[in-house]
Amino acid sequence: MKQEFYAGIDIGGTSVKLAFLTEGGDLISKWEIPTDASENGVRIVSDIATSLSEKLPGNSVLLGAGVGAPGFIEMETGFIYHAVNIGWRDYPLKDELEKALGVVVRIDNDANLAALGEKWKGAGDGTEEELFVTLGTGVGGGIITRGQILHGENGMGGEIGHITSIREGGALCNCGKTGCLETVSSATGMVRLAQEAMKKESSSLLHQVGAQALTTKDIFEAAKQGDATATNVVAEATEHLGFAVANLANALNPAKIVIGGGVSKAGDQLLEPLRRVFNQYALPRVAESAEIKLASLGNDAGIYGAVWLAIKAREQSK
Repeated sequence: MKQEFYAGIDIGGTSVKLAFLTEGGDLISKWEIPTDASENGVRIVSDIATSLSEKLPGNSVLLGAGVGAPGFIEMETGFIYHAVNIGWRDYPLKDELEKALGVVVRIDNDANLAALGEKWKGAGDGTEEELFVTLGTGVGGGIITRGQILHGENGMGGEIGHITSIREGGALCNCGKTGCLETVSSATGMVRLAQEAMKKESSSLLHQVGAQALTTKDIFEAAKQGDATATNVVAEATEHLGFAVANLANALNPAKIVIGGGVSKAGDQLLEPLRRVFNQYALPRVAESAEIKLASLGNDAGIYGAVWLAIKAREQSK
């Protein structure tokens, strides 16, 4: 009897994560290949197809594939308008992968797929109403309502990191605006806040690390030791994050608020002040129904979400 698998594909600027999962969500194998971004990424699809073909176990069949892709995506067609790090512009990724793999392919952005992965097999616990926030170099997000990702009119739904947190005098964001949530609550934003504070406070423990080598792990460790500068940075970052998440929750009424990304490794040091701020600004009934949790799938969340998307696509195509 042939085994049946789905492929999860997560395309990044330096590597492509690949995995085979069963329809029930059991991870069979996972691996990575380099992202060949030369010549505007023309070989990426063939590299993916070759690797999947080589790794597919004997006497097994591929039923479908889900893909996390960077850049601006037309969700229905899987068309990449622009992916800066790879060089794709006006690229029909879905069509090219379907031709190469011979199965139905579905594509979404990495934050949305991580949200779906956590809903399916992670901290979302199968909820139909989830707000997912990822705190890494930037602040990403995914909104699930009635069990489906909210894309909005042109695919920009869930851009939580670009909620304006500081109306005047905020730092410049990569999006071109100033004062975005990303500029204060991401890992990059927290390090920037700490570096600015260190210029005014010479006795901070953070000087033992040095401004240029500073990470959020250093900030949380210094805060744990009672360092006032680090404590203030954590308080400022969680104040803005909790305020934004509370206002989103007031509009969406989620059952689960899942926090992922590298900054989430701080655990309760992040969640405790975040919950306090959230409860301050969220409507009481909204706060009662919303459980704030740490993501549980780590870097595999996007792979699980991609496969969930592929499974749903195959069900719809029958």
